[in-house]
Amino acid sequence: MKLGITGLSGAGKSTVFEALTREFNEGGNKTENRLGTIRVPDVRIDRLSEIYKPKKTIYAQVEYFLPGQTGHTKDAGADETAWAPVRDADALIHVVRNFPLFGLEEPHPVKDFMALDQELILIDLAQAEKRIARMDAEAGKAKKPDPEERDLLGECHALLEQETPLRRHPHLAFARKLRGFAFLSAKPMLVLFNNTDDDDSLPDAGAAVSEENCMVIRGKLEHELAQMTDEEAAELLEEFEISASATDRVVKQSYKLLGLISFFTVGEDEVRAWTIKEGTSALDAAEVIHSDIKKGFIRAETISCDDFMDAGSMAAAKKKGTLRLEGKTYEVKDGDIINFRFNV
Repeated sequence: MKLGITGLSGAGKSTVFEALTREFNEGGNKTENRLGTIRVPDVRIDRLSEIYKPKKTIYAQVEYFLPGQTGHTKDAGADETAWAPVRDADALIHVVRNFPLFGLEEPHPVKDFMALDQELILIDLAQAEKRIARMDAEAGKAKKPDPEERDLLGECHALLEQETPLRRHPHLAFARKLRGFAFLSAKPMLVLFNNTDDDDSLPDAGAAVSEENCMVIRGKLEHELAQMTDEEAAELLEEFEISASATDRVVKQSYKLLGLISFFTVGEDEVRAWTIKEGTSALDAAEVIHSDIKKGFIRAETISCDDFMDAGSMAAAKKKGTLRLEGKTYEVKDGDIINFRFNV
């Protein structure tokens, strides 16, 4: 899972990136692309590792990407090349300034959010118009364009002309026929309002962002926390009444944003978390581990993590009837512990 971090100049993108990844770049080249891979915190993995004491414990991972070309300003207009580095991101994190900054006007978070969102829409609109014009020009030729793709692009064009981001319409945002376009406004978005140290409330955003996934981050404070020892951080968390770090909260929201869940495989050699889309079948979950497991799939020996903890062991869970065998079409649930039976 890869999330691209963006926002207007001065929003605090680098500060947020470093707070999340703990990869600091003081005095470094700020025009270089930066990629940080972090371990997804999960108390279930911690507890399973305590029980199995495996040789390896592998957590799920999330990548946060900060492009070096981040010169988006309110007056710059739509610049497609500046957005190229985040085309392959699974989702976007839009950092919005909600703190005073010397040399800049007072923060206007809603206006700033709208300015950047309009840039995404304009770039997508130009891309859709270009493709539609080409398809229409080829309509009378022997090899005619795909009519389904043309209809989908027509829908996209109409929405974009109304200044509506494509992420509001999942049937278009996730349409297989449109994947190659990597429309920017179709990507799931998490809006991070970057507040001052003493402000943990969402700004009065009204209808402008009412349909978005929003949360607050106190970027400067979280940046300081990321550089502290666990003991120092615990004191500051208590002082500012922060229940969980930015990393924990943003990762959790990122998973929710993309509809992701985790299932686990356990044993003396390895306890591991695997990331899949919600609604994934046991057969497709098997392929995430290895294509041979899918090919030779027999059954998925399954138990929820909570039921396993309640039973205390697999043997006890089998006696209680909470360890069960599931077939290919079983929909894997978040927190399932699975042992795939297969034969190739």
